[in-house]
Amino acid sequence: MNKIAGVVMVAVGSASYGILATIIKLANNNGLGTASLTFSQYLFGALILSISSLFFSKKPTESIKGETRSKYPKLKLVLFGTSLGLTSSFYYLCIQYVPVSVGIILLMQTVWMGILLEFFIDRRLVNKSKLIGAAAVLIGTLLASRIFESDFNFNFIGFLYGLLAAVCFTIALYSANKVSLQLPDIIRSKYLVFGGFIAVLIFWNIQIIQELNSLELLKWGIVLALFGTVLPPVLFSKGVPIIGNGLTSIIATLEIPVSILSAFFLLREQIGISQTVGIVIILVSIILTNIGKKNNDFKHQNRVKKPIY
Repeated sequence: MNKIAGVVMVAVGSASYGILATIIKLANNNGLGTASLTFSQYLFGALILSISSLFFSKKPTESIKGETRSKYPKLKLVLFGTSLGLTSSFYYLCIQYVPVSVGIILLMQTVWMGILLEFFIDRRLVNKSKLIGAAAVLIGTLLASRIFESDFNFNFIGFLYGLLAAVCFTIALYSANKVSLQLPDIIRSKYLVFGGFIAVLIFWNIQIIQELNSLELLKWGIVLALFGTVLPPVLFSKGVPIIGNGLTSIIATLEIPVSILSAFFLLREQIGISQTVGIVIILVSIILTNIGKKNNDFKHQNRVKKPIY
C-alpha cells in the first residue's frame, strides 16, 4: 500500500508540473503578463512553504547516506534555487513563441543534459544504454518539434528560451537531489523557492511593477504556486524515498503527455502525426533507459551482497 501511495504522489507531482504551461497561456489570454505571473507564483509559493515549514518541519537527521554535512546549507540552497526561477522564466518565455507541445519537449532535453552533468561533476562514466537513450530522445525531439514537416516554422527565439530552460532545469534537478540533504525536505524546498524568487525579481525587475495592475493575479498566482512551487517538491520528497529514483524517473515522464493533452483540450493546440511519434519515442527511451539503470543497480547490489568463500 505504501508503494502505491508513493506512485500516486510522484504521478500527481509530475502532472502538476505538466499543466503549468497551459495555466500560463490561459492567464495570458486573460490579459495578464508573464512577468507578473511568474512573480506571483514564486511570491505565493515562498509564503505557503514558509508557513508550512513552521508546522511540518522536523529536526535535521543525524546522518544522511552519501552526504557530507556542508557549511552554509541554506545559503547553498538559495544560490542553487535561482535555477528554479530561471527555469520558469525561460520556459514561460519559450511558450510565447512556440506551442506548449513543443515547449515541453524542449524542456525535456534535461535527459541528455543530466547525463552530461553527471559526467562532468560526479565523474560518472556514460554507459551504452544512456547514450542510446539520449540519442533516441534527440531523434524524438526532432520529430516532436515538427522539423521535418512542410509547414514547419522554426522560431529561433522560442527554441533558445526552451533550451535555456532545460539547462536551468537540469541544474535545479541536480540541486534538489544533491544539495544540503541534511535539512528537512520542506525547509530545503522553502530555501530553493526563495532562491527562485530572488532570480525572478532580478530577471524581470521593472516589468513586474508595470504588470501589477489586476487583482486577477491573486487567483492565478496562488494556482501557479500550488502546481509549480508547493505540490511537486512536497509530493516528490514524500514519494521518491518510497518508490526509488528509477521508478520516479519513469513516472515523471507523465509530465509530457499531461502538458500536451492539457494544451490540446484547453488551448486547442493541434498534435500532428510526427509529433505523436516523436513523443512516443521520447517516452519509451526514457522508460527503457531507467529500467536498464534499475536492473543494473539491482545486479550491482546482488554482487556486493554475495558472500565470498
